[in-house]
Parts: sequence; structure tokens; C-alpha cells
Amino acid sequence: MACLELGSFSVRSYAFDIVTSEIQSRLIPLLSSVINKENFATPKSLDLQDILRRFSFDSICKFSFGLDPGCLRLSLPISHFALAFDLASKLSAERAITTSPLVWKLKRFFNLGSEKKLKEAIKTIHELAETVIRHKRNNGVASPDDLLSRFMATIDDDVFLRDIVVSFLLAGRDTVASALTSFFWLLSQNPAAIEAIRQESDRVMGPDSDKLVNFAQLREMQYLQAAVYESMRLFPPVQFDSKFCEKDDVLPDGTFVAGGTRVTYHPYAMGRMERIWGGDCLDFKPERWLKNGLFKQENPFKYPVFQAGQRVCLGKEMAIVEMKTVALSLIRKFDFQVVGPVQDQGPKFLPGLTATVRGGLPVVVRERGSISY
Repeated sequence: MACLELGSFSVRSYAFDIVTSEIQSRLIPLLSSVINKENFATPKSLDLQDILRRFSFDSICKFSFGLDPGCLRLSLPISHFALAFDLASKLSAERAITTSPLVWKLKRFFNLGSEKKLKEAIKTIHELAETVIRHKRNNGVASPDDLLSRFMATIDDDVFLRDIVVSFLLAGRDTVASALTSFFWLLSQNPAAIEAIRQESDRVMGPDSDKLVNFAQLREMQYLQAAVYESMRLFPPVQFDSKFCEKDDVLPDGTFVAGGTRVTYHPYAMGRMERIWGGDCLDFKPERWLKNGLFKQENPFKYPVFQAGQRVCLGKEMAIVEMKTVALSLIRKFDFQVVGPVQDQGPKFLPGLTATVRGGLPVVVRERGSISY
């Protein structure tokens, strides 16, 4: 099972290759086409959140299944698979805010309303996953590098395969898109950070904005790493999470927790607590992560964006690499001007398993240097 470790270089390298290919072949051409079609005097905005969600979905499907749903093609097609994921995520999250669990359990028992829709969405997701698994079983593994092919080399249980890959799709698509959406909103409020990222990248890569970063160069960019971590401190993709205590236990501070108790922690609130982060806790300040110019990791229990201890996120390194690669590629080539109420009022979030900005993130895209911040 060593080949399945997501921290291994082979898996990270494969994921990095998918991300860079998707950026070069679809993301940048899509944004460039919007610029070329617009009248400079009357620019139109696009929803960057939607674009990033499409990008993340295409990338994670290629990585997980070896499947290309094509959500980021220039025509921006509607994917029924992606819609089913969105609906299942939304309805699952709404269960948590019902007055009583009995409400949704009764609806599920009688197959009514939101529970009927949730059942249908999950069925769509499972059918596609099972179709891909059957295709690989019957026709052989064409691409031995995707996650499903790696699991199939050691596991024969197709239901297990379906569930584990679907879990990676859920975790890998929405979280990365959510984090990038908040990151670009924060950059719109902090132009000095944009300039610092560009200066660092020019020093490491040279000034050619058409050149894509390689893996070694990406690791040299300390300020970019700090900016990404600082963004997720203020806007974690998963704003709160819960665990259930398997048996009676005592927390480090002496608090007794009975077996079966649900314990919820709130990374969004923790990132804004003065006693944890200091008096400037509400400020976007990447420099807090740098020591002598080098990125310094914080205690994960202080910064539980990727959880901590034995339950740390398996896809952490891949998510960071994807975020940095996408952000850097777009920052070097384009200027983004956030427009609409979100520019002044800040992002407001919809109920969901991950943080989704209500109304999206409308932006005007220009070639680099054409927007004054």
C-alpha cells in the first residue's frame, strides 16, 4: 500500500502534472478568451468561484478516476455529475441545521422532499463511479497513475473502491476551490501581497509571465506559501468540523468527554481569536508565517485547517501544491478586480460542507498591469 501514500513523490508529481496541464490547456485560455472578447470601456465580469470550482472538479476527476468531465471547456458546459455533487453536499450540510435529526430521518424514511433529492443525487454519483470502475475492470487500466487504478491494483471490493474515490472527489474539489476563492478576495484587498508574490516569482522563475512554475521552483517561494496559509487562517475551506468520542476520554486541559459525545471545533473562529493569534488576528498578514525569510509551520492544533494528530488530512500537501500553482500562474499573467457587493462587504457564505461564497466572486479580468489597485 506504500504507493497509495499521498505524500509520496510519485503521486504528488502526477497531481502536479495534471494541475499544470489543466492550467495551460484550459484555465489560462479560458480567461484570455474573456479578455479578448470584452470591450475595454464596458468590461463584463465573470464568477471566479465558478471557474475555480470547474477547474478543481476537472483536476480531481483526472487524478482520481483518469476521467475528464470537461467542465472548463470554453463553452463552460453543465456537468450533471458536478451538479449532483453540489446538491448532495448542500443537502447533507442542511441536515446539520434542522431543528431535530428526527426531521430529516423521517423524510428519508418516507423518501420525501430534500431527502428524496439527496438520494437521487447520490445515485447519480454512484452510477458514474461504478461505470468507471467496470470500464477499467473490463478494458484494463489505461492510466496506471490515477488514484482509482492504484487502489484497484490491491483491492477487489468495488463498493469500497467507489466510496473511497468519491470521498476524494468530495474532499479534493470543493476545498481547493473554496480556499482559492477566498485567497483571491483577500488579494483584492491587499495589493501589496500581490506585488510581493510577483517579485518573489520573478526572482525565482524570471519575468516571463507565460512560463509555468516547476515543482522545484514552487518549493522556493516562501512568501507565496505564507500567503496561502494566512488566507486559510482567516477563511478555512471547512469552517467547522465534528468528531465523535469512541469511548470515555479526558482532553489535555482536563475536560472529561463521555463516549459517544459529539465534539465540534471551529477553525474559522479559532483563526480570529486574539488570544491565539494576537491583536492583529483580523489582519491578512503573511509575514506572521515567516522567520528570517523562511516559512515556519505553526502547531497544527493551533491551526487545525488540515486537522491534527493522527487524523491529519491525507491530501494536505497536494492541496497546497494545487493552490500555489493555480494562484501563481494567474497572478503572474492577469489582474483581477473584484466587483459587486462582495468587494466592499466581504464574502458571505452559504450553508454547506465547505465554505461557498453566496453569489460567487464576480471579477473583471485584465492582462497584467492594466488594472490599478
